[in-house]
Amino acid sequence: MQTIISFPHLTPFPNQLSPVPFPSLTHFSSLSIPRSLTVAHWRILLRASTSESISTSTSTIAVDNSDSADSTAFVIRARNQIGLLQVITRVFKVLGLTVDRATVEFEGDFFVKTFFVTDSHGNKIEDSDSLQRIKRALAEAIAGEDDGGNGTISVTRSAANRGIVVRRPGLAEAIGERRAKAERMFSLMDGFLKNDPLTLQKDILNHVEYTVARSRFSFDDFEAYQALSHSVRDRLIERWHDTHVYVKRTKPKRLYFLSLEFLMGRSLSNSVINLGIQDQYAEALSQLGFEFEVVAEQEGDAALGNGGLARLSACQMDSLATLDYPAWGYGLRYEYGLFRQIIVDGFQHEQPDYWLNYGNPWEIERIHVTYEVKFYGTVEEVEMNGEKHQVWVPGETVEAVAYDNPIPGYGTRNTINLRLWAAKPSNKFDLEAYNTGDYINSVVNRQRAETISNVLYPDDRNHQGKELRLKQQYFFVSASLQDIIRRFKEAHNNFDELPDKVALHLNDTHPSLSIAEIMRILVDEEHLVWNKAWDIACKVFSFTTHTVVAEGLEKIPVDLLGSLLPRHLQILYEINFKFMEELKKKIGLDYNRLSRMSIVEEGAVKSIRMANLSIVGSHAVNGVSKLHLDTLKMNTFKDFYELWPEKFQYKTNGVTQRRWIVVSNPSLCALISKWLGTEAWIRNADLLTGLRDLVDNTDFHQEWKMVKKVNKMRLAEYIETMSGVKVSLDAMFDVQVKRIHEYKRQLLNILGIIHRYDCIKNMDKNDRRKVVPRVCIIGGKAAPGYEIAKKIIKLSHAVAEKINNDTDIGDLLKLVFIPDYNVSVAELVIPGADLSQHLSTAGHEASGTGSMKFMMNGCLLLATADGSTIEIIEEIGSDNLFLFGAKVQEVAELREKGSTLKVPLQFARVLRMVRDGYFGHKDYFESLCDTVEIGNDFYLLGPDFGSYLEAQAAADKAFVEPEKWIKMSILSVAGSGRFSSDRTIQDYAERTWKIDPCRCPL
Repeated sequence: MQTIISFPHLTPFPNQLSPVPFPSLTHFSSLSIPRSLTVAHWRILLRASTSESISTSTSTIAVDNSDSADSTAFVIRARNQIGLLQVITRVFKVLGLTVDRATVEFEGDFFVKTFFVTDSHGNKIEDSDSLQRIKRALAEAIAGEDDGGNGTISVTRSAANRGIVVRRPGLAEAIGERRAKAERMFSLMDGFLKNDPLTLQKDILNHVEYTVARSRFSFDDFEAYQALSHSVRDRLIERWHDTHVYVKRTKPKRLYFLSLEFLMGRSLSNSVINLGIQDQYAEALSQLGFEFEVVAEQEGDAALGNGGLARLSACQMDSLATLDYPAWGYGLRYEYGLFRQIIVDGFQHEQPDYWLNYGNPWEIERIHVTYEVKFYGTVEEVEMNGEKHQVWVPGETVEAVAYDNPIPGYGTRNTINLRLWAAKPSNKFDLEAYNTGDYINSVVNRQRAETISNVLYPDDRNHQGKELRLKQQYFFVSASLQDIIRRFKEAHNNFDELPDKVALHLNDTHPSLSIAEIMRILVDEEHLVWNKAWDIACKVFSFTTHTVVAEGLEKIPVDLLGSLLPRHLQILYEINFKFMEELKKKIGLDYNRLSRMSIVEEGAVKSIRMANLSIVGSHAVNGVSKLHLDTLKMNTFKDFYELWPEKFQYKTNGVTQRRWIVVSNPSLCALISKWLGTEAWIRNADLLTGLRDLVDNTDFHQEWKMVKKVNKMRLAEYIETMSGVKVSLDAMFDVQVKRIHEYKRQLLNILGIIHRYDCIKNMDKNDRRKVVPRVCIIGGKAAPGYEIAKKIIKLSHAVAEKINNDTDIGDLLKLVFIPDYNVSVAELVIPGADLSQHLSTAGHEASGTGSMKFMMNGCLLLATADGSTIEIIEEIGSDNLFLFGAKVQEVAELREKGSTLKVPLQFARVLRMVRDGYFGHKDYFESLCDTVEIGNDFYLLGPDFGSYLEAQAAADKAFVEPEKWIKMSILSVAGSGRFSSDRTIQDYAERTWKIDPCRCPL
């Protein structure tokens, strides 16, 4: 018997199911399935059995173009399945096809459905390729139901998966009333949010009205940003949930990335690009009267880190998501972040960065995910089952509350999680304090808990600051490990499986208390024997150090640690005792070496060496460049390398091309995609090498030049708005932006600018015509207690005031200091730069990811042979950058010469100009000048000054040859693929973490 079924256009089914058959209509006029069409209706309509299984081997899809003159018939035979008809109609809809009518014929457990379909113009479909694509899409949708309803059915329009996805998690496990409720729930939300402009507009306006609580008829750019961000977040959450469900179901080994800093920058542009829906949102906003770029500018930077390590962490999270690795990031949700840098009369002032004042739409507060974190107290010995155990009785308890931040991958549905912890007062009441009437003090003490996650890098020059810093570290470690262990125990019963399912990565020594904490958990709480617990700990931890010199390694005073974390100090002593005993068996009684390798440093202030702890407790120790690893092996950790050479590895740091080209430099992104003929390089940066084939193409050169000009115009407008200084676009934009520190040698740059100014000032007019005009740009923050760094900032402003107001100089030289340098400012500065300076004294920069960002944007480097510059030279050749300065192996010898060193006369002259008060503030700059006088010049500014001037002259010479400069610029971008964080993460995954991709099905 054949049954003809049709669906009235946008007419919902009645609330009560009719006992009589549906009317026999023949026109299937719309694929807009009513939301009230429940699974129960589908069951009655299709006479479906309760079985959820399908044998795809018995399913067939055929095309019949002879049955109708004006439409194509798709004949589908498949086992009866709840909701399958809806899935098939959605396939046609997402492919832009129209179903004119449909028939359904039942054959026992099977049905034969015939759909009469036309294309978007109402024509019959006859092209064989199109028919094959449609059949494949239908086959994939039907096959998606083969797993008994546990899978995810997807229909996509593109690789970025912008289509409709029907999610049908398994209902087979549920029975009775529970199953009926589940079916009802999934029928109400049976698809992902759509991404067409009209739907996006509705979503934005709904968030304006109901989330932001503003009238949809009157809202400004910032309110538009808030609504837009929540709309994007909705789409992130869909992918985020599915990723977690899939990973939980498949149970792969997971990575947990522990870092106290994540410098994420803005999230809006990065999120819509990774989701593949930037154009749709731009069109939606445009039709509402807003510009996407203007709205995106309303977002503030997330102040969760400072400098290269923090931005590296953000890049690595992006790559982990894009490469489909099962990973979580853990950090702290700083209330105020580092600080806002305010410049008043050239002096740096610090203000709290109230970045959360206007809310953070990208985070989800998990008030139900809280853990107790304990401090102070005593350790008591108790007997259980005939064995003695140590029990920590804390004196203070605070709550760690989770805030989750979805991190989307590019070109994949995978969206991973960055979980940040905020400290809140414990809800436990101090009854003794209340009973004694000390209510106020009790409340104050509990509220002090919130200060733990208030500020990034509290000033640790005094005891209170050191204690707060240690509290931060342990608070972060304790909450994260409780969360990780809880998740592991939900799926596994035996801790022997922990190394096979969990990889814990220590991003520098900040999280290294994790080693002591996991031992406390395994021994004190899970009651594992010590040796077994230690074996597990050593297998799960890996460690990356970002420090070069031993003097910069973190140490914690024993007295402070014993007061704040008494049980952990006992554990650290036990770890060290056992390590020393094993070490004696291997190296004998070499007390000097035993002392150097000990986790406990005996000295004026007895301390715990956190780097030594990290090395002893990890199975892998990672450097961040080849040169860095050599330094670790030969100097910093020489003793450990000789003991465990197999532990030491290096993975050169990288940056994500999604953030540093696609987001920050869309013009260059479009140009690269156009000439390479693909956007695949956005996921596979190695494809950028294809630009080498275009290095002599004159048309390509012209477009390249135009991209750079547009970016320089944007930067020039920002400079004028920010400082009032108008700069020439014909000038070379010469940039040094990074944390202000003596080893990074911003002072060398400033002294070079003074020399250039002095030379121009003493030239006649004819010679000045030959000068290459420059706009020198410096930016960065000095640590609040770092007086020399603050004086460097003041000198920069003093020199700028003199140069920029000298009418003899004009546009030949300008100096601009950019205040409050952050990720968003970097996204403006880096694309507009012609030359970027990386001046660290050789052997002091572990990697230097800033050079990679500039390199990716076609900016030429003027640099010392330090950090990753060595590998950049290998990739693009020394002819395509400007090198100067002493090599690593020469630095120690130069320092030994001390006061006998000779420095160029130019250096002595410019230093004398500063010392004599030519730029004002004579007394204030005296101590700064003393740091680079002969005998005190630890960072070798004087010995490197002559070489530095030669490199600057070479840059001038290249700049006046535009074709040569452009070729060098193109080759820089072409060689930057090696320095993508995707490559870094893949190396870590394969060599250190031993994790595999876990791609969430589309």
